[in-house]
Amino acid sequence: MSENRTNGLRRGVRVAGVGAAAAVAMGLLSTGAANADTFVPLPDGQKVGPGVTVSRTGERALISPSLSANGAGRVVWVSGNAIADVSVTPEGKAGPTNGPAGGPGTNNSSTHGTSQLNTGYIVGCQVSIADDAISAGVSGGINLSGANAGGSIGLNLGPGQVKFVQIDYKDITKPGTYSVEYQDAEIEIQGCAGYAQARSYTVVEIIGDDYSKTTLYGMPFSIG
Repeated sequence: MSENRTNGLRRGVRVAGVGAAAAVAMGLLSTGAANADTFVPLPDGQKVGPGVTVSRTGERALISPSLSANGAGRVVWVSGNAIADVSVTPEGKAGPTNGPAGGPGTNNSSTHGTSQLNTGYIVGCQVSIADDAISAGVSGGINLSGANAGGSIGLNLGPGQVKFVQIDYKDITKPGTYSVEYQDAEIEIQGCAGYAQARSYTVVEIIGDDYSKTTLYGMPFSIG
């Protein structure tokens, strides 16, 4: 967490006074102010697929109004750890990235010569990010944006739009345990005057004759 943000949170705690103790327990770092930062703890998850167990631990989000203060922007810093325990995979060598040409939502990962662990977030404006909404492709055209773990990315979202934000990925060249851990990866949303929602995704693709793709979704949360 940057020094500027840390100082801001400390100021919020001082202003809230005695009531801050109860607010922090509920996940709210400061109350009664338009520029309050909201802390959202998120539950762990796990999904078992062919040759792999996918887990997500320590996920959390810190939500702030955008510095542009235009009513249509907000910022969320996300942290977590995506883990793939792979028992079966052909040994591969990373090659050219070839995104799978499937239906909506399939572009949240790519097969390029090796199995792969891929994690990020689905962000929507005035859209409830449920499993059925993802499979239906609510935006009619889901776009993929990318950010390195701990990096920053900006999104322009209109009503009804959904975008996939890739946080990071890791090639799986042989059986074993692989993870992508990220802290305070920043996603800034602009253009969404209505409510915004997000949820994490973790995808593990296993290449070979018995190709499979296992996807673990996190719990949806509001970005305001």
